[in-house]
Amino acid sequence: MNRIVYSFFLYLFFPLVIVYLAFRAIKSVDYRSRWSERFGFAHVTQTDVLIHCVSMGETLAAIPLIKQLMAAHSQYSFTVTTTSPTGSAEVKKAFGDKVQHCYLPFDFSYAIKGFLRQLQPKVCIIMETELWPNLVHFAHRQQVTLILANARLSQKSADKYANKRRLAVPMLNKLNLITVQTQREADRFIHLGVDIQRIHVCGSLKFDLTIDPTKKHQATTLRAQWDRLNSPIWVAGSVHPGEFEAVLTAHKQLLIVFPEALLIMAPRHPEQFNLAAITVTQSGLTLARRSMNDEVNSQTQVLLGDTMGELVMLYGAADQAFIGGTLINNGGHNPLEPAAMGLPVYVGPNHWDFAQITQLLADAGALTCITSADELAQGLQHKFTDSQMYHAASSAALAVVEQNRGALLKQFTLINKLIV
Repeated sequence: MNRIVYSFFLYLFFPLVIVYLAFRAIKSVDYRSRWSERFGFAHVTQTDVLIHCVSMGETLAAIPLIKQLMAAHSQYSFTVTTTSPTGSAEVKKAFGDKVQHCYLPFDFSYAIKGFLRQLQPKVCIIMETELWPNLVHFAHRQQVTLILANARLSQKSADKYANKRRLAVPMLNKLNLITVQTQREADRFIHLGVDIQRIHVCGSLKFDLTIDPTKKHQATTLRAQWDRLNSPIWVAGSVHPGEFEAVLTAHKQLLIVFPEALLIMAPRHPEQFNLAAITVTQSGLTLARRSMNDEVNSQTQVLLGDTMGELVMLYGAADQAFIGGTLINNGGHNPLEPAAMGLPVYVGPNHWDFAQITQLLADAGALTCITSADELAQGLQHKFTDSQMYHAASSAALAVVEQNRGALLKQFTLINKLIV
C-alpha cells in the first residue's frame, strides 16, 4: 500500500470516523465540541514551530522540552497540537495563551493540506510515535523540517511498518531527525531502511520528570487527614475496564491481612469514572469519590480517583502502585511517576509501550510483573509485611529514575540545531 491508496481508503472510512467521534461523545462530554478542528477547519494563524503531542502522557513528557525551546527562541511562535481532550487540558494548563493550541486534524489529505497551508510552520516536531503519512508527506512538500522526538518503536509496530513498507519507508525517510529512547529502537528504524545518520539515541524524556514539591506536601497532608499515616495504601493508576475486577479482587485479599488497607483506584479515562464507581459498589467494598469530596475515614476501603491531574499527587499519598493497561491488551502506561515517588511498582504482562523502562525498573528490583489478581495481592502483601523488602524496592525505584536523567538536554541540543 502506498500513500495514495492509503488516502483513498481513509476517505472510505470517513463515516466510521464520524461514528467513532459520536460514540466517544456519548461516553465523554469532552468529545462533544471542537469537531471542526479534527476535520481541518480550525481558525489558526501562522506559526514557526508546530509540536504534536498526541495525548496526556506525551504532552507531560514534552512540556519541559517545549519550554526550553521557547526560551531559546523567544522570537518564534509555537503551536502545540494534541488528539485527546486530556492532552489538550495539559497544554492549556502548562502554557495558557503562550502557545497556539488546537487538535491535529485527522489524516485526511484535504484536512492536513489546509491545516499546514494556514500554519506555514518552519519546523514540525512529532512526539514519540504519532506518525501520519499525509502529515509527513505534505509537511515535507512545504519544506518543513520534520523531527520525530523521544521516539518509541516496539517490535510489534516495526513489524507493521515492515508489512506496509511502500507506505512506511518513504514516510520515515522524510524525517530530518529521529531521537530515539533506546538502541534497540534505533536498530528497528535502521532495519526499516532509515539513514543511520538521522537517528540519535538519547534516552526517554519521561525520566526527566520533576515532581512538584507542592504535590508531595499535598499528598502528606491528605494522608494525615485520612488518619492513614500507618495504614497500607496502594494505588491502581490508569486502570481500564477489564482490570477493575482484578484490582478489587486483589484488594479484598489484602484486606484479609490488613483490614485497614486503602485502595486508591484511578481510571485512565474520565468516561470510565462512573463505571468504576458502580463496579466498586457492586463488589461490596466501601467507596469514597474524590470528585465529590467524600470523607475518607477508617471505614473507607476504596477511594476513587475520579479527578483529572491528581494522579501523581495520589501516588505520593500511597506506598505501592499498580499500573493499568497491562492486564488487558493495551500496552500499558508510564511506571515512572510512581517510581519517582519511591513506590514499588507492579505491572501486568501487556506493557510493551514501556518495555525498556519496565525492564530497567524490574532489573533493579523496583518493579514486579504479575499475571493475575492473586499475584498482585501476594506482591502487595509481601512488601507491606517485609519492611526491608519494601525499602529496597523503594530505593531502587528512586535510583533508576535518577540514574537515567539527561534525555532532555540531549534532545534539546539536537533539535535546537535544526531550529534556525
